[in-house]
Amino acid sequence: MNRVLIRIDAGDLEEDFLKEISLKALRELGLDDAELSLLITDDEYIRRLNREFRGKDRPTDVLSFPMGDRIEGKILLGDIAISYDTAKRQAKELGHSLREEVKRLLVHGLVHLLGYDHELGGEEEERFFEKEREVLDKL
Repeated sequence: MNRVLIRIDAGDLEEDFLKEISLKALRELGLDDAELSLLITDDEYIRRLNREFRGKDRPTDVLSFPMGDRIEGKILLGDIAISYDTAKRQAKELGHSLREEVKRLLVHGLVHLLGYDHELGGEEEERFFEKEREVLDKL
C-alpha cells in the first residue's frame, strides 16, 4: 500500500486533495508499495532549498529529492516540495485552477523521483514529458 506524508506550510490547499492526487498518481505510475513526502511551502523557503541544493538563488515551482531506498519492501521515493506562491501565479498565467497546477507540479516531481530528467535534453527530455503526459491524462 502506498503512503504519502504531507506537510502544508503555506496556502490553503486541503490535505485530502493532496493525498488523493498523490495516491492516484503513484498508482498510475505502477507503484503499490511506495512512500512519498510532500511539502507545500512558500517562495521564500523553496528559494532557500533551490539555492542550497541546486545553486540557483531564486524561487522555483517544484523540487524533487530522490531517495530510492528500500526498507522492509517499501520504496522510499523521496521528497517533493511545491511552492504555493509560484503555483498560484502559474495557474493564473496559464488560465487554469490552482488545483490543476498543483496536480501538474506533483506529477512533474514524481517523474523526477523515478529517475527521469528533462534537463538532459534529447530523447531523455522526450521520455520525461511523455511519462508526465501519460499520468496527467489519467488523473
